[in-house]
Amino acid sequence: MDSELVEGPTLSNKTNHQNIIIMLKFKVLLLSGLLLIGFNAKAQDENERLVGANCTSIMVGKKASTDGSVITSHTCDGRYRTWMRWEPAADYKIADTPKGKKKKGQDAEVVETHKVYKGTMHTEDPFDNRNVELAGEIPQVAHTYAYLNTAYPCLNEKQLAIGETTFSGPDTLVNNKGMFMIEELERVALMRCDNARDAIQLIGNLVKEYGYGDGGECITIADKNEVWQMEILGEGPDKIGGVWAAKRIPDDEVGVSANIARIGKLERGSKDFYCSDNCEAVAKKYGLWDGKGDFVFWKAFRASYGGGKNYSDREFFILSQLAPSLNLNRDMPELPFSVKPDENVDVRKVMELFRSTYEGTDMDMTRNVKMVAKKRTDDGVIEDTIISPVANPWVSSAMMNTINYLAPGTINFQRTVAVAWSSYHHIIQCRSWMPDEIGAICWMACDNPGQSPRIPIFSGSTTLPEGFDKCGQLRYRDEAWIWHYRKANKLATVQWGRTKQTLLGTANRFEQKAFDEIPAIEGRAQTLIADGKKKEATELLNQYTTDFAASTRQAWKEMENKFWYWFGMGF
Repeated sequence: MDSELVEGPTLSNKTNHQNIIIMLKFKVLLLSGLLLIGFNAKAQDENERLVGANCTSIMVGKKASTDGSVITSHTCDGRYRTWMRWEPAADYKIADTPKGKKKKGQDAEVVETHKVYKGTMHTEDPFDNRNVELAGEIPQVAHTYAYLNTAYPCLNEKQLAIGETTFSGPDTLVNNKGMFMIEELERVALMRCDNARDAIQLIGNLVKEYGYGDGGECITIADKNEVWQMEILGEGPDKIGGVWAAKRIPDDEVGVSANIARIGKLERGSKDFYCSDNCEAVAKKYGLWDGKGDFVFWKAFRASYGGGKNYSDREFFILSQLAPSLNLNRDMPELPFSVKPDENVDVRKVMELFRSTYEGTDMDMTRNVKMVAKKRTDDGVIEDTIISPVANPWVSSAMMNTINYLAPGTINFQRTVAVAWSSYHHIIQCRSWMPDEIGAICWMACDNPGQSPRIPIFSGSTTLPEGFDKCGQLRYRDEAWIWHYRKANKLATVQWGRTKQTLLGTANRFEQKAFDEIPAIEGRAQTLIADGKKKEATELLNQYTTDFAASTRQAWKEMENKFWYWFGMGF
């Protein structure tokens, strides 16, 4: 059955003649503006600056997953660097006497150090040192592990994986003199630890000795057996140190962090809980707790934007999707820290959640952006009111304000799980039954999580595909990998109703391709490793990731060309 779109869209079911005339007059303005905004990242800066709107992490315990995987994840939402590379393992000659002392026959003791930096989040490539400052140095260790150096370092060769979200916390606790930003704590943990518990203890010790200089941050730390949520803040402007708590997600449960502190009571004495010894004292000192009743971490250290709760729309949506039988509702003052899912969760379900824009719910931003379509049927031409093809869940602030000016109340901004201003995102599954070289798979993508393909990277990899070492956030760079996908993604957004099936169909095809092919790749790699051919196994893994990325790059280029053809006569 053919359909024909008439010239007069209707918004919020307002079908009166006046609105149709207004929309006729503004048709060119709206569509042209949408195209320009789609390509201009700065046009979304109002939404990007929304406090508490950046980054999401979903965690899955090994008994809550379908195959025994432990899962953590991260959407790095905002204008962060997109270059990444594997940093190799290294051995160091360290001192066998205390720093500053001399050995007999030596002039001085040589002590290697690890340098800690600030300002690495917005560089263009690994060699860009503009605005990067040395914050300090700490003693080096004899051996460091290979790790995947992303803006927020995320995975090492031992299947230790880390996600991140910012929850800000009270400004009164920030101490800019602290040596460590959150990304540098992640880096050192990945270089030195092979399990989550050791990583938590190391981070706690580093914060206590050298100071934490960042705002409130949550890191979601997974290894082959368990996943933890750790929340960290400064100790105040007059004290080098930090305040932190860490709680394990039970093996049969799932958790989510989305820019809100969520850890509750301090469970000191539990084997599944750690915290600094100063939580209550710092909270009392700065008037964040009156000393009466139970001390609740998230209540004491919550940010002003949280609305007095330990969750936002994203936590509510994700937990409700995974455990609908709990009948959670948004009137609840508090949601559980973690929940047991109604059904075990596989990594593809996590991928689906990260694509979410609340479609079909009362939070769907496209549901009121409507138009009249003429449909030819056997009985003649009929008119039907449909969601406009120009409606999309990543509408820019300028477009949203324009539409709401023409028809007030049409769009209420929602911070969807997938956002157009994402830099990169990953889902990491760690598997205890596999050799470390293939045990962890990092499903990495860039730009919009609701559109881009996820490229599998193994914990035993040593190189990344073409363009991954270039950032495309500061300027257009055809060689930067984010632009291999961003152009088709943004073109698709112009008429999402028309392009959605093509783009998501292609993304799903590559997702299926990976799940069809990876078991054989893992089998070959496992055989090579068992035969002592680790180098050949590494080359196999590197080549698979490179070939997979090249295939997706070609497919997104073809879609870009197709969309330009579709819109060649106008939008």
